[in-house]
Amino acid sequence: MPKVDVQAAPRRMGSKYPAPFDAPCAERVRTRLGDAGGLTQFGVNLLELPPGAWSSQRHWHSDEDELVYVLAGEVTLVTNDGEHVLRAGDCAAFPKGDANGHQLINRSASVARVIEVGGRSEVDVCRYPDIDLEIDARVGQFTHRDGTPYPET
Repeated sequence: MPKVDVQAAPRRMGSKYPAPFDAPCAERVRTRLGDAGGLTQFGVNLLELPPGAWSSQRHWHSDEDELVYVLAGEVTLVTNDGEHVLRAGDCAAFPKGDANGHQLINRSASVARVIEVGGRSEVDVCRYPDIDLEIDARVGQFTHRDGTPYPET
């Protein structure tokens, strides 16, 4: 049956970012709905952001589209263009190759719940414009912009 058991879906708290970049995302929780459903061409996550938590470091993808839809609560979308509050029912999209870095920050007093949808490109490079960090899907390890690897965590 194609129904996904959300309670049994894989969950991950925190991030794989190297220190100190992992700290703002330490309390985020992602439930991997797409993985639980056997999807391989794109990912779907239920993101839970407690007050003060970040979805990610501000980033953009060379070869993956992304979309977020706020189910509950309120988050601040941070982009090159500034900050925009997104509330339940709001949506934002990030086309591949657009160097407008983005992230969500929960500055409210309540947990926010967001659906994230994104590609799974084998050649994507994710760049982080505010910090010395990137990851190339072909390598699968975080590096400095000059290609020097960060220590594995």
